[in-house]
Amino acid sequence: MKKKIIHTVCISLVIFCAFGCSQKAIAQENDQFVVVLDAGHGGDDPGNRGNGYKEKEISLNVVLKIGATLEKDNRFKVVYTRKTDKFIELHERGSIANKAKADLFVSVHCNSHRSQAYGTETFVLGLHANDENFNVAKNENSVILLEDNYEANYDGFDPNSPESIIGLTLMQEEYLEQSLTLASFVQNRFKKSLKKKSRGVKQAGFVVLHQTYMPSVLVELGFLTNHKEGKYLNSAKGQQEMAASITKSIVDYKESLDAIYYVPKPEIPETVEIKAEMEGDKVYEGVNFRVQIAAGSTDIELKPFNFNGLDQLSKTHTGDLYKYYFGKTSNYTLIQELKDIAVDKGFPSSFVVAFKNEESIPLAEALKLNNPSN
Repeated sequence: MKKKIIHTVCISLVIFCAFGCSQKAIAQENDQFVVVLDAGHGGDDPGNRGNGYKEKEISLNVVLKIGATLEKDNRFKVVYTRKTDKFIELHERGSIANKAKADLFVSVHCNSHRSQAYGTETFVLGLHANDENFNVAKNENSVILLEDNYEANYDGFDPNSPESIIGLTLMQEEYLEQSLTLASFVQNRFKKSLKKKSRGVKQAGFVVLHQTYMPSVLVELGFLTNHKEGKYLNSAKGQQEMAASITKSIVDYKESLDAIYYVPKPEIPETVEIKAEMEGDKVYEGVNFRVQIAAGSTDIELKPFNFNGLDQLSKTHTGDLYKYYFGKTSNYTLIQELKDIAVDKGFPSSFVVAFKNEESIPLAEALKLNNPSN
C-alpha cells in the first residue's frame, strides 16, 4: 500500500552514538569534534508548507551554511545526513551518525501551527511533559510510515504509542544533561543575538535509531505559518543569521566541554601567586578583568584541585549556565599574564572578560571607557 506523506511541524529524530561519554570528544586536545548536521525532510517529503514556503529547502540552506563555517575551523569535522534535495530514511540518518562516530547531532527544522504562533524552540529527547510535546513527537515520528519495511527497521516501534516512546527515552538519560546544555546555548543566543522570541527548551519522545546515543538537539527555527517569521526564514538574510547563531552555539558548547572536562588533575594542587602591580601596567579604574576558564551546566566547587591548581577563582550563574573565572583585577597588563597562566594550566580556550559594577560588559567597551591610570 502506498504510504501517505504526513505534513507536520517537522520530521526527524534525535540520533545518538555510543561513545562512553562526552569526554571522549575532548580526551585528546588534537581530536576533531565530529558534528552531524541533519537537514529535516527532503525529496518527496517537503515538510510543512506554511505560506507556500518549503521547509525542506530552508532547513537544507541553513544546515549548509552552518557546515560551511564549521569546516573552516580545524577543530571540527562536519558530516551531513543530506546535502541535496533527497529523502533520507530515518534509520539511514542513524547509520550516518554511527559510522561517523559523531560527538554531536543537530537537526534543523521549521515549525507550523494553525494560528500566528511564532518563536524558536529547541527539543531534546526526553519524556514529553505534556500532550502538546507528545503530539509533536508523534507527528514527527510518523514519517517512518513513508518507508518500506519500517516495521523491521524500527523493531516494532509504534509512533502512536506513548509506551513505545517512554521505553526509548529511558535509555538516553545519560546524555540528557549535555543535550540540554547545547539546547540552552542555542535558545539563549537566538534570544540575545537575534532578539527572537524563545519558546524554550523542551523535551519530547523522538525515535531513537539502532539504540545508539550521543548528545543531540532538534532546532525549530520558527513558524513558516507566521506571515512575518515565515518571510524572514525564507530570506537569504534570515537563513544566514539563523545559521550563524546556531554555529556560534555549537562552538560555545565545544569550548565549554574543553574547559570543564579536559582537566588533568594534579596529585598535589599547585596554587598560583599573583604578582603585585608594576610601574607601566595599564590599570582601568572602575573595571575589573577576569579570565574565563570554563562554562557549562555543572556547578563545580571553587577549589584549586578542581581547576588544575588555580586559585583566585569565582563564578557566575545565569539560567542553566555557570561561568568560571580565574583572577580579578583592574590591571589589564596583569590579566593578560594570568590568561597565559590559565592556558599553561590546561585551559587552552581561556579568554579575558570585563566587568563594571559586577555586570559583564564587552571587553572592547571596557578598554574604551577611560584612559589607563598608568
